[in-house]
Amino acid sequence: MNRRMLPGIHFPGGDLAQALCWAPVARSLEVVTAEQKRYPLERVAEGWWQGDCHGLEPRTRYFIEINGKDRYPDPASFSQPDGVYGASEVLNLNTIRSQRVEGWQGIPLQDLIIYELHVGTYTPSGTFEGVIEKLPYLEELGVNAIELMPVASFPGARNWGYDGVFPYAVQHSYGGATGLANLINACHTLGMAVIVDVVYNHIGPEGNILGAFGPYFTRRYKTPWGMALNFDGKGSAGVRSFFLENALMWLRDFDLDGLRLDAIHFIFDKSPKHFLQELSESVSQLNASKGGNHFLIAESDLNDPMVFEPGGKGGLGLDAQWCDDWHHSLHALLTGERQGYYQDFGKFSHLVKSYRDAFVYDGVYSSFRKRIFGKPATGYPVHKFIVFTQNHDQTGNRALGERLTTLVDFESLKLAAGALLLGPFVPMLFMGEEYGEDNPFLYFTSHGSERLAALVRAGRKREFRFSLKGGEPPDPQAEESFQRSHLKWNYRDHPQKERLLRFYKECIKLRKEHALLSRGKKINLHVRSLQRDKVLFLLKTLYLGKMLFVFNFSEKPFKGKIAKGEGEGKELVLYSAHKCWGGTMEDGHNPLMRGYEGAFEISIQPKSLVVFVQSRRGNF
Repeated sequence: MNRRMLPGIHFPGGDLAQALCWAPVARSLEVVTAEQKRYPLERVAEGWWQGDCHGLEPRTRYFIEINGKDRYPDPASFSQPDGVYGASEVLNLNTIRSQRVEGWQGIPLQDLIIYELHVGTYTPSGTFEGVIEKLPYLEELGVNAIELMPVASFPGARNWGYDGVFPYAVQHSYGGATGLANLINACHTLGMAVIVDVVYNHIGPEGNILGAFGPYFTRRYKTPWGMALNFDGKGSAGVRSFFLENALMWLRDFDLDGLRLDAIHFIFDKSPKHFLQELSESVSQLNASKGGNHFLIAESDLNDPMVFEPGGKGGLGLDAQWCDDWHHSLHALLTGERQGYYQDFGKFSHLVKSYRDAFVYDGVYSSFRKRIFGKPATGYPVHKFIVFTQNHDQTGNRALGERLTTLVDFESLKLAAGALLLGPFVPMLFMGEEYGEDNPFLYFTSHGSERLAALVRAGRKREFRFSLKGGEPPDPQAEESFQRSHLKWNYRDHPQKERLLRFYKECIKLRKEHALLSRGKKINLHVRSLQRDKVLFLLKTLYLGKMLFVFNFSEKPFKGKIAKGEGEGKELVLYSAHKCWGGTMEDGHNPLMRGYEGAFEISIQPKSLVVFVQSRRGNF
């Protein structure tokens, strides 16, 4: 048997369906259709069962029957139209492959401007088709990649996606596999990449049938969400293959550009070769074989560059990771919040250090963790780090789901946008932030089990019992929590929101038009700060010229001198305090003036940013 063959029911050679299932605990295995037609499978090797299914056609509903009595949906089902307890549906992945956009080679990771969204709340329809209808808006905004929160089948029709129980099946209420393929193709046609969040650290609690087929889980490790997956114990070879093939399916068959790997610090594996290292090697092989540019982005709570160190150096070999330290530094500075993990942040020096080194906690003491935490990431390319002012976690895991829009003033929103989009790292926006969406993004579920729903409610109350001043977190099971989390799309009715949207567009335009802001390396970036004044200077130099960015994070105006080399020949291209951006300064006002002895003076408003550019004309 070819152990690298895709599990589930597929059509490897035309019209003949073939089933492959890993069930080492079974004595017999059969595919049974809704019409009671049976297809016995044969044990081939290492717990794998395989068989031809003559006459089995796409759209047929079926179950897998174990030992002649217990019927379950297919663990590797490609479609669950009747929910997580219903029959699986035969889907021919060849139809998905045939729709791919010819010639699409992807976008280099360092050039990405990512836009994270939740399919169910992004548009009123809550479908992939709804997202397609918004692609012209996203194209005009200037982003060139969308990142979808998990789309694997979950219980009910409302969920963040992290309760998925069928990793191979696309959520039916979103539009299923065909809807996702249509969205990917529409994005690629517009030159836009697509990333999907996948969850390989646990499986949701409702409709989870994997344990009936084999030792998918282990009690040797614990996660906050349920039993850990078995990547290194007895029977783990089949588990590893199941999830490895799942990742490759998304990239190879759906032609997704990248995967965001949820909370990899809860993917436990003490094997000689970590599952994620094996995955990164497989993706590299896929890229080499088809000339693609697929990539893997980690969510990691480790502050450890081994995440993207090559396997030969003991690393996992992933391409990039989310950088929470940058977010926490900016958020705590702008909001003044110090609860939870924000107690480790809040000083202006934290943000300065993150701009320089990415990780703030890189081998220093963390009062939140009460231990020395992290390792230095000095010398690593800036595109290894994805930064954001908001994301689903940092918004939705607040008790009341507040967005940054409702926590800070308008000038701070513009300052945050500039800090994100004009900095050296790969930026990611969270849906709606670009126009100041003020609806919350709440945690929501639609579990069919009232017992499970009660446990989720109680868990949320325990989690926030010290952070809420009166009241309780909204009920995750209530449809109202889901509806309140939808974007309002009302920027046309609010001049301030419209201005913020234009400001985001302008920052993205600057990032794209000036090669100074792409393919950056830390050696090209000089970070300077005035700690007392809370003023940050970023001077970026590449072969095309120089750009100077000045960020005033203080509530007071800043006036000071800058060196001749930083001010000479600079053209003002953006000032957030101009009236056209909702500020108080006349649009023609230039905050940079020549002073005495060749030095320059700069005077900028509180909570504002200014950008100057100098194109190369001969030598500097």
